[in-house]
Amino acid sequence: MLRLLSLPPEEAIAFFRRKGFRIGFDHRDVWQAEHQAAFTVAKAMQLDLLADIREQVDAAIELGTTFETFRETLKPNLVRRGWWGRAVMTDPATGEAKEVQLGSTRRLKVIYDTNLRQAHSEGQWARIQETKAEAPYLMYDHTPSAHERKEHAAWDGMVLPADDPWWQSHYPVRAWGCKCRVIQLGQRQLDRLGARVGTAPPERYQDYVNKRTGETSRVPAGVAPEFAYPPGGRQANLDRMLAEKAARAGLEGT
Repeated sequence: MLRLLSLPPEEAIAFFRRKGFRIGFDHRDVWQAEHQAAFTVAKAMQLDLLADIREQVDAAIELGTTFETFRETLKPNLVRRGWWGRAVMTDPATGEAKEVQLGSTRRLKVIYDTNLRQAHSEGQWARIQETKAEAPYLMYDHTPSAHERKEHAAWDGMVLPADDPWWQSHYPVRAWGCKCRVIQLGQRQLDRLGARVGTAPPERYQDYVNKRTGETSRVPAGVAPEFAYPPGGRQANLDRMLAEKAARAGLEGT
């Protein structure tokens, strides 16, 4: 089973701490690569509430906090602030009042797993870029999860160059609850394993329309639409988000 501390946390911490904040009512409001630049929790509509959740995620990345400790520390604060259980909220995009799920043990588990795995994955990608001259290969390492995906199982053990374009759309994590990872290898390690560099499998795509934003994405089989973005794009996406914020501020000031 993958340990989230298998990578020294410096790169993971750096990735997470460079994020801004983005308020969103629906998880599709903050879409795909925007997650590289912004921390968000659907329906956490106050910035101070979002900051409280982020503080505990940050501690979990830095200290290796277990989910149980994360939940026990965060839940009382969320309950005190009324962000727990089901409630009626108004969707700002439609003006419709909806009964929605706020905090729950299941939601906290998703927040914990998704943010920690994303931070460690992006941190490892940064390290791969720095060391790929000495260790130029990546092996896909599939770990079974509660929601098994046959595509991920089929990729297990596949070795491709670190610069192979296939990694841009398949470098894990690429789905909710996915526990897959990559193992970076040099030639000697590859030889010891008796493994060979292969070729990327053929792709099957489907179009997905985000009904919140209207954006259409072409998504490979085995990749959840929410995770269909390349690794390592944090700065570009941060620049884009800042430009959009400046443009909105300009319109509001006219």
